[in-house]
Amino acid sequence: MEVILALGIFGIAATAFAVALQKTADLATLTQRELTTTRLLQSALAEAMSYPVLEEGTTSVAVEEMAEHGMEIETTVELLPEMENEDGQMLQEMYRIEVAARWFENGAPQEQLAETWRYSRLYQP
Repeated sequence: MEVILALGIFGIAATAFAVALQKTADLATLTQRELTTTRLLQSALAEAMSYPVLEEGTTSVAVEEMAEHGMEIETTVELLPEMENEDGQMLQEMYRIEVAARWFENGAPQEQLAETWRYSRLYQP
């Protein structure tokens, strides 16, 4: 009877350990994917920011390293209306740049965004 009780306790402990190990592996995979997505968004945003001339529009690119999830990076550039800064100066030719990563995971669409603003003549002589 003692042997059966000991085996039962050992089985419960081993099952709990296996479940904890699986959850840890799932969390590590999720964290790795989030880091990769963040890196891809930062890279796409930096690329869009570095264009000498900004033009309004949207571009979409499939990401090969995340092909198993069908990830696409969509970059949208749009001209913002004139605005005034805190000193009362008019800000003209300001663009909003948004980069969106979209993919499917666990049967549901996922999305992660990054955006910034840029003055259009920033990299012009």
